Formats: sequence, structure tokens, C-alpha cells
Amino acid sequence: MDPVPPLEQLHGASDHDGAETTSWVSVCPRGLWKVQWKQIQRGSQQTSPPSGGCSRPTLGSLCRVRVQLKADVEEAGGVGSEELLDQTVPDAAEASFPRCLDSVLQVPLGDWTTLRLGEGQCDVTEACVEGMRAGETCEILVSPVKNGLDTVKTPAAQEDLPLCVMVELRAFTPGRESWEMSPGEKWAWVKSHKERGGMRFRDGDVWGAADSYSRALKLLITLQGLVREAEKTEERETEEQIDTNSQNRLITNEARAIKAELHCNLSLCQLKLNQPERAKASATKATQLDPGGAKAWYRLGRACQMVNELEEARQAFQTLLKLQPDSPAALKALKDIASREKKTNAQLGQRLSKMFS
Repeated sequence: MDPVPPLEQLHGASDHDGAETTSWVSVCPRGLWKVQWKQIQRGSQQTSPPSGGCSRPTLGSLCRVRVQLKADVEEAGGVGSEELLDQTVPDAAEASFPRCLDSVLQVPLGDWTTLRLGEGQCDVTEACVEGMRAGETCEILVSPVKNGLDTVKTPAAQEDLPLCVMVELRAFTPGRESWEMSPGEKWAWVKSHKERGGMRFRDGDVWGAADSYSRALKLLITLQGLVREAEKTEERETEEQIDTNSQNRLITNEARAIKAELHCNLSLCQLKLNQPERAKASATKATQLDPGGAKAWYRLGRACQMVNELEEARQAFQTLLKLQPDSPAALKALKDIASREKKTNAQLGQRLSKMFS
């Protein structure tokens, strides 16, 4: 289960200018943000789709984008359309820039930047670009979502909320939809997301880590049927098909272990984000996929403790003790559960005593 829907469509409508507007919720290092999107320029310099026939960017597309505050654009006299004539996109080496924990937009403002679609470098910008064609410009209004949890940190001093932003897409290279990819290509994306999630978690970007793990899990779903499909055609395979299906089986077998690890890592992110129900669901999936995973049992126990399901928590920690008999974390957790139950029983006894006295 995702920590939050990374691109949850809220509504589509038209504003007073007749332009279509769309809203969704995006995930950033500082929490959840509502994005209201409106197209303001259809790109008079728009050229034919790049080779591959895609009129819009897809997974893996290198996108040449510029993000500016609307106030800065108006002060400069508007968007410079002459710059959109250049349809070139720099190579992949320029598609990397530091991810900043105290920024919503995540991209250098005012400069043309190369962004690889699908990496989750900036959920807000990526979601905008997915619906754009080369030469188009859109306007977005970004505001924090407050749901009772501490999901939004104190805004950076240079960012007045809500943010009104202009996003331009100059050009992009062809990408691929997930259903067009080979198992090997999908697997490479899964491993990339997993590695990126670990880096983000170590850097303190818990929201970003959860998003990366969720992206990896979504791609893994499409790999689940590979072995079954290979087994159905095994008797009539050519030699080349045998090699392909053998590779698919190896990927799928390794994918089971990776899937358990991803659910386990996601549950840790959800615990830190104070999402115990989601953490419980993720940890449960991890224990089902890998019953010998000690970390998953511990995180399942912690999640159950947080939602006051003490019996389930006890069972999880007892399973952990079977795997690691000297685990101090499990022993301490069981002691805490016994203490909580004793306190609860004492309070219940006092109330019953008053009722019947």
C-alpha cells in the first residue's frame, strides 16, 4: 500500500477563463501538497512528436523544463517563447540535481533543467509534465495539505504559500510505457527505485523514500505473471524462447525477495510518518512473503502497538523472539505490552468496583 496516493486526482473543471483545471495531491520531502493545474499556452512552436510517436513524455523521457514563480515571470514581461525554438535535450548526465529537504518544487527556479520522468525527483513537476506536449506552458497553485499529522514542516523563508508557479516544457526524448518494457527493463527500474529509496531515507527524506519504494512495488506487480506465462508455453518453446523465459524466472524469483524487502522498508517509513495502519498492512505483506524476516515482524509489532492491538503485537514480538531469541527489542516490547495490559486491567477493575459498590 502506498504511503499516500502520489498522484491522486481530485477533480477536473474549468475556471472563469474557460481553461481546464485539474487538481491532485503530490508527495514532497516536506509532506503532502495539493496542486491545482491549468494550461495557459499550447505551444505555437510545438513540433512533431519525437521518434517513437509519443505526443507526451512517458517513463524514462528526458524532459527539458523550466520552473519559475509567476511573480518573477510577470516581472520579466512574460514567458520567452523564442527559447522554445530549441528542441534539443541534454544527455542523461545533466538530469541529476540535488534533492532539497526544505523545498517544495525541488528544481532550480528560473533555469532550464533536464528531468528524467519516473524517478520521482520532483513529484509536482513530474505530474505536470506528464500531461504536457513540447512547447506548452502550465500554471500551478501549490498549497500544503494538513490532515492532523505533522506532514508539513515549517515553510522555507523564500517560499510564500500558496505558491503560484509557471512550468514550461521545451522538449523531451521518447520514453516507454510500463507495458511496453521488457522484464529486464522493468527490473532495472525496480532496483533503481529501491536504491534511491534507501539513499533518501538515510538523508532524512522519509516521504521521498516511501514514494520510491511505492514506485518499485507498482512495477513489481507487472512482473508477477512472468513465470506462469513461461510455464504455459514451455513445451512449445524455441531455443531462443527458452533462454528468455529462463531469464524471466530468475528475475521473478529474485523479485519475491525484493518485494518483501520493499514492503518492510515501506512499513518503516510509514511508522516514522505516523501512519500505523498503513505500516501494519505493509509489514503484514512483508511477513507473508518472507516469514523469516525479523525486521518485518518487529515493525508489525510496533504498528499493532500504535493502534492498540496488543494481542497481535504480542504475537508479532513472540515470533521475532523465535527468530532472534536474545532480541532486546522484542523483550522490551513484550514487557511494555504486559505493563500496558496490567494498567488497563487495573483501570477497568476500578470502574467496575465503582459501578457495583
